[in-house]
Amino acid sequence: MTGVAEVRVSASSLEHNLSQLRTLAPSGAQIAAVVKGNAYGHGLTEVVEVLDGKVHCFQVDDLDELRALRRVSSARVMVLGYVPVERFREALDLGAELALFDIEQLPALEAAGAALGKRPKVHLEVDSLLGRLGVMPGELGAFLECLKRHPDIEVVTAYAHFANIEDTTDLGHALAQVDAFSECFGAIRQAGWDGIGRHMSATSGLMTVEQVTSANDLIRLGIGLYGMYPSAALARRFAYLGLRPAMAWVSRLAQVKMLPAKHPVGYGLTYLTPFEMPVGIVPQGYSDGYDRHLSNSGEVLVHGVRCPVVGRVAMNMFAVDLSAAPNARAGDEVALLGAQGEDRITAEELAARIGTINYEVTVRVSPLLPRATR
Repeated sequence: MTGVAEVRVSASSLEHNLSQLRTLAPSGAQIAAVVKGNAYGHGLTEVVEVLDGKVHCFQVDDLDELRALRRVSSARVMVLGYVPVERFREALDLGAELALFDIEQLPALEAAGAALGKRPKVHLEVDSLLGRLGVMPGELGAFLECLKRHPDIEVVTAYAHFANIEDTTDLGHALAQVDAFSECFGAIRQAGWDGIGRHMSATSGLMTVEQVTSANDLIRLGIGLYGMYPSAALARRFAYLGLRPAMAWVSRLAQVKMLPAKHPVGYGLTYLTPFEMPVGIVPQGYSDGYDRHLSNSGEVLVHGVRCPVVGRVAMNMFAVDLSAAPNARAGDEVALLGAQGEDRITAEELAARIGTINYEVTVRVSPLLPRATR
């Protein structure tokens, strides 16, 4: 590490997780590696370089992510978020397969394709009891009639998203979604698109609904690919997979000093040293993605032992109590996330401390921090 901090991405962990999750997938199903959100914070470029050629395609959310991906790969890419119609030509020129969810997109898609002399490839999104982007089932018939008037648009798949299989062990709503989507998919095929594929499941769907009923031929792997489980219940159920966290976030001690008893630490006077205490300053803060709610709550690893965060996390730095690591010196490495010695700070642990989910922890790590694949 040459700077003040870096994110380390384990290529072997990504490959291991992909291999393990493949064992759950339906026979013959394709795998899309989801690298939106800067590959869940791990680094889009770094992850794509590791997985290129090992998955059937990649999925991103928007055109800016597609452009970043194209710097390192010519692989097939699904762009399943919102792309403004005025940028369709740019997207198609970059080889995007776009999400189709609104009649208003059709003329612009056709015009963009004609300008480039290519057929736009799209994935028809159905809003199957979720309430986000997608064609409502009751409007699907009229939508398909309109789509027939644009024969140069190639429908590759129809797809939907599950609404509630991470936060519950009750699959009732998920199975109702499968039924609703299956009915729509049947109508799409009957209307003339009988050769298209279908997909609904991300990691959580792969671990739940796909084990009960599956007619899907593509799985969108996100969370699990990075070594995180969608929920504690699924972590217990699928612990045998041995998914490995792929991210480590490290910094270094900028300064180490002894503070006298009853000395304030940081903004707001939220912490006073109870006794003479060695304190280390870590040059990371909430602008880097280290959440402010970890003030007087978080822990880091120094010399392989846990050292508590003391005082308020500031924009660019925070302090830690080094009593458990009395030999620590300025320049020593600090693990904010990941393993050091025999211990590990996990995304799940940080998420529990700040009241969020594991992959929000990783995705919020600043994209400005350098990434290194190991």
